[in-house]
Amino acid sequence: MTKIIAERVRYSETESMKTLVLGLGNEVLSDDGVGILAARVLKEALDGRADVIESSLAGLALLEYFIGYERAIVIDAVKTGRCPAGTIYELSPDELDSALAPSLHCAGEMLAVAERLKLDFPKEIRIFAVEVADPYTIGGPLSPPVRKAFKELLQRVESLVKRWQQEAVPALATRLYANPEERSWE
Repeated sequence: MTKIIAERVRYSETESMKTLVLGLGNEVLSDDGVGILAARVLKEALDGRADVIESSLAGLALLEYFIGYERAIVIDAVKTGRCPAGTIYELSPDELDSALAPSLHCAGEMLAVAERLKLDFPKEIRIFAVEVADPYTIGGPLSPPVRKAFKELLQRVESLVKRWQQEAVPALATRLYANPEERSWE
């Protein structure tokens, strides 16, 4: 019986904890493509543990990407001048301001719209914003400081996805024991 429960929990882990990794930017504009490039690497590295999507959209146009996910990670480039290029900010939507993350400048508005429309929206959203040196050069590669931060960015996103999965298993097991109607194996 324990083995069956463990199998059910393992199967349900990915089924019940849908995670989105959304890489934003424009890969044609040097450092601005860091989110897109990270998403491409993470798609393979995460191996189905999260849905990984690339997008060049911004603002409310991103709303539909989040629907149906319990948790979401957004990766984007920012140019604030507040910190050196290559600095990785990890933020919640509440910590955003339009100067920090223009692609997500209306994250608060997007969350309010989702709540008002009662959309199935992530309960937890984390934003990884990379301070960039050059988001304007057409066809340019990532600048050296952003290239240097790239591996750390990937590791931090992978680590968060892994942590969320580990947190989901006990919660799912508790739910299965508490709700006999969800025990399909009985």
